Amino acid sequence: MGFAPEGYPYFALFGALCILVWLAWGWFAVLPGLVLGFMFYFFRDPERRAPDEEGYVSPADGRIIVAGISREEKYLEKEAMLISIFMSPLDVHVNRSPCDCRVLSVQYKRGSFRSAWREQAFHKNEHISTVVEEKDGARLLVRQVAGSIAQKPVCRKKPGDELRRAERFGIIKFSSRVDVYLPADVNLMVRIGDRVRAGESILAKRAK
Repeated sequence: MGFAPEGYPYFALFGALCILVWLAWGWFAVLPGLVLGFMFYFFRDPERRAPDEEGYVSPADGRIIVAGISREEKYLEKEAMLISIFMSPLDVHVNRSPCDCRVLSVQYKRGSFRSAWREQAFHKNEHISTVVEEKDGARLLVRQVAGSIAQKPVCRKKPGDELRRAERFGIIKFSSRVDVYLPADVNLMVRIGDRVRAGESILAKRAK
């Protein structure tokens, strides 16, 4: 079990706070100690192995809240299969690539921090939109959407970078949502309410 590097500043902050509180007030240090323990739990980054079975893997841990055809106007300009995954504060928040691809663009948009449950939350919430392209030219969109208590989403990649299926590419701090727009003709392998694991659960398969 490793930890996402984005968690290190929190580990240092609450670790130092524990020491200071212990020196000043003794056992009251258990309070920041509990927060430190949660930070270690939240920023955990377990190893994942992509399944041998073909298909697009989930970019996030969590629960499916949207699964169906939707028109994406800004980046893809066409109908696509939209799958949205809601992540609670207890889920692993490291995001992974749904397929082998090349990053075409990464766009960050400032916004509010409202509930990520709503399908159109990204219109007002802070988010990062990453467009990727497969070898056959198929374009996908992965959107990291901040939630009501989430901070800035993080994408570690830049245009031109290559991604392998299930490879880590970012994280969203605290509860949030990830949307993935796949080709419209895929065969869905999940439905609303299903729980999925980043890099392991197959969301859909390309039509043959």
